[in-house]
Amino acid sequence: MKIQSQKDFFSGLMFMGVGVAFAWGATGYTLGDGARMGPGYFPLALGVLLAFLGSIITFKALVVETADGDKIGKIAWKPLFFIILANLVFGACIGGLPLIGLKPLGLIIGIYLLTFIASNAGEEFAFKPVLILATLLALLSYLAFIVLLKLQFPVWPAYFTA
Repeated sequence: MKIQSQKDFFSGLMFMGVGVAFAWGATGYTLGDGARMGPGYFPLALGVLLAFLGSIITFKALVVETADGDKIGKIAWKPLFFIILANLVFGACIGGLPLIGLKPLGLIIGIYLLTFIASNAGEEFAFKPVLILATLLALLSYLAFIVLLKLQFPVWPAYFTA
């Protein structure tokens, strides 16, 4: 069988792999049933749905012919690096790094760092729009997660508290 669209084929394989991983990971939790869902019910359903969509995309990539085969281009290393780095830094800001003695820096600083680091993934960087975006994201995240949902995680650096 010939691959008609490389992009769709490998995207479908990726979706199937992530879906199977989520579904498999969810089996370690109580599933429950439709009326009384356990903590593993939603991740299992989401994983199965993602794997199913991936199989449809992969099948389509093998059957539906494209003009040039939708070749996969070069990997964009710069955006990949900055987006992954931004997420890792954000995670360290929320949870800290006890291994090296770094206390949590909190949600607000985490969002500012995430926004500024991730904005370096693009072709150009403009300080003022990124600052405005970071401020809006920090404000809306505070309102959504702390005020409305009442989630319990650090908002400000742990160094400010006793």
